[in-house]
Amino acid sequence: MTSTRTVRIGREGKLVFTESTEEDGSFVRRVVKVAGGDDGMSTAEYAIGTIAAAAFGAVLYTVVTGDGIVSALTGIVERALNTSV
Repeated sequence: MTSTRTVRIGREGKLVFTESTEEDGSFVRRVVKVAGGDDGMSTAEYAIGTIAAAAFGAVLYTVVTGDGIVSALTGIVERALNTSV
C-alpha cells in the first residue's frame, strides 16, 4: 500500500490536507479543509461595523460644520472668486 500526504494552501486561503492512498490497484484520495476562516461577517459584526460607521460620520460632521472649517472654506472660495485672471 502506497500513501502520500501533502499540505497546501487552497484558493480561498484555507489550509488543505490531501491524503492519497493506493490499495489493491484502486486509487483513493481524501481531501480535508481545515483552519479556514468565515466567509463574510456575522450579524454581530455587521452591527458593530454599522455603529462604528455612524460614529465616524457623526464625528466627521461635527468637525466639518465647526466654525474653523466653515470660515476656512469660505475664505478659500472667496479668494478663488476674487482672483483676477
